[in-house]
Amino acid sequence: MSSDKFLRGAAILTLAGLTVKVIGSFNRILLSRLLGGEGIGLYQMAYPVYLLLLAVSSAGIPIAISIIVAEKVARNDYYNVRRVFKISLALMAVTGLVFAVSLFVAAGWLIENNIISDPRAYYGLVALTPAVFFSTILACFRGFFQGHQLMTPPAVSQILEQLIRVMTMVLLAYWLLPYGLEYAAAGAAFGAVPGGITGLIVLSFFYCKYKKRWQSGQLQTAAVQDSAATIVKRLVLLALPVSCANIMVPISSSIDMLLVPNRLVASGFAVDEATTLFGYLAGMAQPLLMMATIPTMSLAASLVPAISEANILQDRSGIEKKASTAMKLCCLLTVPAAVGMSVLAEPISLLLYGTSKAATAIMHSGPAIWFLGMHQITTGMLQGIGIINVPMLNMLCGIIAKVAAVWLLTDAAHNIAGAAWATNINFALATALNVWVLRKHKIYFSWLTVAKIIGAALLMGAAVHYLHPLLAGILPVKALAAIVSIGAAAVIYVLLLPLLGITDKEELREMPLLRKFFK
Repeated sequence: MSSDKFLRGAAILTLAGLTVKVIGSFNRILLSRLLGGEGIGLYQMAYPVYLLLLAVSSAGIPIAISIIVAEKVARNDYYNVRRVFKISLALMAVTGLVFAVSLFVAAGWLIENNIISDPRAYYGLVALTPAVFFSTILACFRGFFQGHQLMTPPAVSQILEQLIRVMTMVLLAYWLLPYGLEYAAAGAAFGAVPGGITGLIVLSFFYCKYKKRWQSGQLQTAAVQDSAATIVKRLVLLALPVSCANIMVPISSSIDMLLVPNRLVASGFAVDEATTLFGYLAGMAQPLLMMATIPTMSLAASLVPAISEANILQDRSGIEKKASTAMKLCCLLTVPAAVGMSVLAEPISLLLYGTSKAATAIMHSGPAIWFLGMHQITTGMLQGIGIINVPMLNMLCGIIAKVAAVWLLTDAAHNIAGAAWATNINFALATALNVWVLRKHKIYFSWLTVAKIIGAALLMGAAVHYLHPLLAGILPVKALAAIVSIGAAAVIYVLLLPLLGITDKEELREMPLLRKFFK
């Protein structure tokens, strides 16, 4: 495997993503205990509006800036690198301000028109207004560092941003709770503001630190100075389709919310039964899917500027090497996770949620880990070679297929398993279309290696399928049996990789986190 910077960057972003998730989970527990269901409900009425505005205003900006910056760096055009950053920073400051003001103005309208049903959520909406501004500017900084393939600054900023956000949320919620639940929920929402400011301060510090290094010995003038209009046009043309593609995943989740409960009720389930089944899918199975694909999401973010740089240099061998490395690493991570989640669905459900009733949703959602991971990686490859619109269109085809699958499969015979397979079909189709487009551009993968990885994962799954009941009969605590089974699965899988000729010591030596063990 290649020891390129994108692997190190992916490892750094993965560790940061997992850390942020752990901090966020801890925060959710504290807030739930502090505010109760009603307070959390008020918070959840406001926060999705903020996330939607943020997705519209800046979701595609980090990738767009990273592509442009990577291209300029590949040409040693550091003058225009700085020019791109300054113009994009000004653009995002204006955009963030416009969207922040829009949220402030729209907050009352959303309440008055009963789009948000509880008037008390108004305070949370207003409290989130400054966070839109700061988070939009943050997206510009992160894209700039990713374009330089420097992932440590964005990773550190994400962790510190989340830490300050959580601390502020809990403290303000506790302090404002005596004044009313609506004020406590607003205080929790306001935590995004100091979090965003912290992230901005951290990235500004890193920018000042690296600025001297970039200026030292670098070209200070450009043969052709890009105009502001040219830079803004390129940013918009890159960011818009990426933003639309990113919004497709929440839209896919919204389909579950809109269709699955109604289809279950139409199939003969009572309303409360349908709601419970949907909770097992959306509230218990799908969060595991998102957690398992953090490494591939990080790998894709690191892959885009790396392939963009090779593409601008017309380095076909570099593109093919990075693409094959990313695909192999994606499968090495997601295939065993998919198999393990399906085989150990009931023990995982008991271990994490204290009930075995989510096992069906978890088991049938397992394949989506592999399909979503493949979709993230292939999307990153396409974006890296400058094909921006296609991933959005492919995901749209997947969503259309999902709607049809939800309608056909979510019935009395399949119930929530049918809804889970609709998600599998969604990501599988979008991935297959991405791979087809990559083949048209002569980017190929070793499907024999992928088949071997699937074989190793299936052998692992078969072994653990028989091992877990034995452990459950021996060990006094069921949770301990689940933990040991998961550990055993990991050991079996790692041992099978060299036995099946999937990896060797030389490849492991080049992996960022394993290199020190194979010196």
